[in-house]
Amino acid sequence: MSQNSSFVFSSTALRSLQLDEDMLERHRHQRSAASSQLTGYMLKKEARSRQLLASGTSAPPAVCKDLVTQNALYTGDLEALRELFPKDSRANFIIEPRGGDMRWVASGEGLWSLSYEQELTTPLHITACRGFADCLRLLLQRGADVELAPGGGSTALHEACESCQPECAKLLLSHGANANAVSEDGLMPLHVCTLPESLECARQLLQYGAAIMGRSVDEEDTPLHVAARHGLPEHVDLYLRYGAAVDRRNEEELTPLGAACAHPHEAHELTRYHRVCQLLLAAGARVGPLDRDKRTPLHMACKQANADVVELLLANGAGVNDMDYGGEAPMHNILKVACYKTAHQPERVVQSLLNYGSIRVWPGALPVVLKHCCGSPRTVEVLLNAYSRLKVTDAWVEAVPLEVLKDHRDFYESLFSLARTPRSLQHLARCRVRVYLEGRLLRVVPKLPLPTLIQNYLLLNFTGFVH
Repeated sequence: MSQNSSFVFSSTALRSLQLDEDMLERHRHQRSAASSQLTGYMLKKEARSRQLLASGTSAPPAVCKDLVTQNALYTGDLEALRELFPKDSRANFIIEPRGGDMRWVASGEGLWSLSYEQELTTPLHITACRGFADCLRLLLQRGADVELAPGGGSTALHEACESCQPECAKLLLSHGANANAVSEDGLMPLHVCTLPESLECARQLLQYGAAIMGRSVDEEDTPLHVAARHGLPEHVDLYLRYGAAVDRRNEEELTPLGAACAHPHEAHELTRYHRVCQLLLAAGARVGPLDRDKRTPLHMACKQANADVVELLLANGAGVNDMDYGGEAPMHNILKVACYKTAHQPERVVQSLLNYGSIRVWPGALPVVLKHCCGSPRTVEVLLNAYSRLKVTDAWVEAVPLEVLKDHRDFYESLFSLARTPRSLQHLARCRVRVYLEGRLLRVVPKLPLPTLIQNYLLLNFTGFVH
C-alpha cells in the first residue's frame, strides 16, 4: 500500500476512534498517577524482601477470616493455638480484622463506594504487640514469617518495640527478624522506641546489629534524635555508649540537643529533659548549632520554659542575646509563653537570662509585656526588678484584666503604687551593684561575704511584691 493511500471513515467509525482516544488518555493519566504514588512508596521502602510471600514459597500467605483463630490470637490462648496449629502445620497467614474506619473506595471506573478500611495484620504482629511471648514462640516454631508486613509496612518487630515488649522482641530477633527493617513510614525498630519502658527493646536491637546511625526516611532522624525528643535519658546514655553522633543534624537542621530543647514537654517531664541535655552536653554537644530559622537550643528551651535546661545551656556558653531569623532573643521566647506555662516556673528562666546579661525590654513596651505575662506575677516581678526606674501609667493598670487582678491583688497593688512612689533605696543599691558586676554576677555574688538572703536579693529572687 502506498504512503498516499487513505481510508474513508464513517461517522460511526470516527466516533468510535474518538472514544478510544479518550479512554487511552484516561488510561495514561491513571498510569501516570499510579507511577507517582509507586515512586513515593518505593523511596520509603528500603527492602522489598518483605513481600506478601511466605518464606521459601512462591504463593502468597492465605488470608484468615476464622473468628476462632482470631480470638485465640487476640486473647493469647496458648492451648487453643496448640490445637489449631499442631506439629508440622504452618502458621504463616494474614489476618483481616473486621471493622475499621469507613473510607471511600474506587470500585470501578467512575464508581466509588463507602467501605470499611481493613488493615491487614499477622499472628506475629498480634501476639508480639500484646506481649504473648509463649504464643509468639509457638507461631515461630510453626513457620510464621518474621518479615511479613502486610499492613502499614511495619514488621512484628516494630510492633513489639513500639509496645515495649522486650521478650517478644528478643524472640523475633533470635528467629532472624531484621533489626534494621524499614516500615512504609520510613522507620526502623529503634525509631519506634519512644517510651521509657522500651529501653530493653532498644538494648536487644543494638545487640542484634541495629544501626545506631540509621536515619528515618522523611525526618532523617537518628535514634539519638528520637530518644532526645521524647526525653529518654537512659536511651540517650545507651546510644551514646554505642557510638551515636552527638551533633548529627536531621532534615530540620536540628541536632539531638536541639530536638530535646524544641519538643514540648509537660511540667512533670522537665527533669527528664534536663537529664537528656546533661548527657548530650557531657558527650560534647555544641550549644550553638542553629536550625533553619537561626534558633539556638537556648531559644527553644526558653520557649518550653525549662528553667534547668536554660541554666545548663547558659553555664555551657550559650549566647544569651543571640538573635534568630526574626530578630528575637531568648528573652522574647520566654515572655511569649510565661502566662501559659506557670507550672514550669517561667520566672526562673527570666531570672537566669537576666543574671547572664540578657537584653531588657524597651521600657515603652512594658505595658504590652505586662498584658501578655500578667498571669505569671513572679515573671513580671523578676523582669521589672531589672529596672532602676519605672514609669507606671494608667496603661499598666488597663493591661491587667480584673480576674487576674483579683487573683494577685497584693502584687499588683504594690506595682501600681509605684505611680506615686519612687523605687526604694535598697532596690536602687541592688541595681547599682548589678550594673557594676555585669557579666560577672554569678561568679562574684556567691563569693561575697554577704548573708544568703542578700545574695539572693542581688540575683533577683522573687518576693511577691515590688518596692
